[in-house]
Amino acid sequence: MGDDHSTARPLRADARRNRERVLQIAQEALASDGLTISFDEIARRAGFGVGTVYRHFPTKEALFEAVLLGRIERFVADARALGTAEDPGKAFFGWFTRVVEQASANQALCDMLDDGSGMALRPGSALENDFAAALGRLLARAQQAGAVRRDLVTEDVRDLLRGCLAAERRARARGGAVRLAEVICDGMRAGPR
Repeated sequence: MGDDHSTARPLRADARRNRERVLQIAQEALASDGLTISFDEIARRAGFGVGTVYRHFPTKEALFEAVLLGRIERFVADARALGTAEDPGKAFFGWFTRVVEQASANQALCDMLDDGSGMALRPGSALENDFAAALGRLLARAQQAGAVRRDLVTEDVRDLLRGCLAAERRARARGGAVRLAEVICDGMRAGPR
């Protein structure tokens, strides 16, 4: 989000709880109502006055960006946790499929994972670097285990992820079967060509 939290004073425990509650409600609202939900409604659902929401997030865009960045941070944490999995191939393909399943249902999250959006995961940001590093480790381990093609690099997988998200959204919109992640994963598997 561009803020440098290292110089900011830490939030009091009650303020931190309020901020987390607002983020939780905003995440639920994004999933159910999309970007049209108002600050007033988020505050009402959280049980706060609208001023509490504004104190933590000066704009609706800042709030939604915080929610979406939190989701990407969880993708990174999941990838890191799988970095020592016993079956690197299963870990890699499972993570890829889960990211597609969770993100394809949320246009704002798809936009953030794509670098063509105004609210993108910014190139060179710490989170972007963490995402690429965690994905790169999963990929390298799966390649070393012989589960994934050796000619793929991390950016190839990022491009496949972006394309899969767009295709999955189109499939959902037309009521089709959502199985494109499986097709893409099959294309990334090592094996005779």
